[in-house]
Amino acid sequence: MLSERQQLIRDMILYRHNLKISELSQTLGVSEMTVHRDIKPLVEEGFIMKTYGGITLVRDQSPQHVEDDDCVYCHRKCDERLVYRIILSNGKRENACCSHCGILRHLQLGDEVTQAICTDFLTGTTISAHLAWFVIDTTVHIRCCQPQVLVFETEGFAQNFVKGFGGKVNTFSEIMKSFPQHLRLSCRNS
Repeated sequence: MLSERQQLIRDMILYRHNLKISELSQTLGVSEMTVHRDIKPLVEEGFIMKTYGGITLVRDQSPQHVEDDDCVYCHRKCDERLVYRIILSNGKRENACCSHCGILRHLQLGDEVTQAICTDFLTGTTISAHLAWFVIDTTVHIRCCQPQVLVFETEGFAQNFVKGFGGKVNTFSEIMKSFPQHLRLSCRNS
């Protein structure tokens, strides 16, 4: 089982592909020696490789190595009520276990994505990610990836949820612009 810091390192390397140890140390607020201890299991599993002063992603993260019900990003089993589906321009489909992984994968793929579909957290309604409202930093824990991202069909649903459980409401374009920065900020607060 990965520690929270190791999971954050995994998320960051999947998004950026290359990271410096000094940058990880500063972002995570720990010593470089602690970073080396945190990355050791990731190196041993062949997920990353040490480079001069940093690490790089080495394992093929393509979807053909993942079962249909596994997350294309973190490889957890997908829960139908949280799944984020991505449809690519070549017709292939990818599933992410939650909107956290879905957004990170969506950012990786960029223009290859023709459509993204997710499910309203309260009603279970399937909606286009481009029309959805996203809540981050809520106190509700859904036992999936961090930072949590919950999806809502309407701004009203999202705002009412935030009133009761905290968080910040974002549109699709806002979450796509701010999420990589939010991920870095959450790393600093670990």
